[in-house]
Amino acid sequence: MKVYCYSRCSTCKKALKWLDEHQVSYELVDIKENNPDQQKLKDYYAKGKLALKKFFNTSGMQYRALGLKDKLKEMSEEEQFDLLASDGMLVKRPLVVGKDFVLLGFNQEEWAEKLL
Repeated sequence: MKVYCYSRCSTCKKALKWLDEHQVSYELVDIKENNPDQQKLKDYYAKGKLALKKFFNTSGMQYRALGLKDKLKEMSEEEQFDLLASDGMLVKRPLVVGKDFVLLGFNQEEWAEKLL
């Protein structure tokens, strides 16, 4: 299982602590240095069965600076994937990719259900 995180993100720190406390093994990927490319994002989107807008880090500075709250509605899926692939700071984190699931953000109940 891959866990995409940003080292300075407090939510990521909590999530990694939770994984370690529950002895869940994972491969840590720095999302700023190794952002998933467009094809991986498309695969994760299909596997996760989540709305594409859920993949965006809506509380991030980049999201606000680009005014994406209003722009996303007008963008095609392809344009949204291009944007997500262009900057790891736009991707909701932590992003957890397992064999048959994708988790976005840190929700203890959801994580316990999928990972324990």
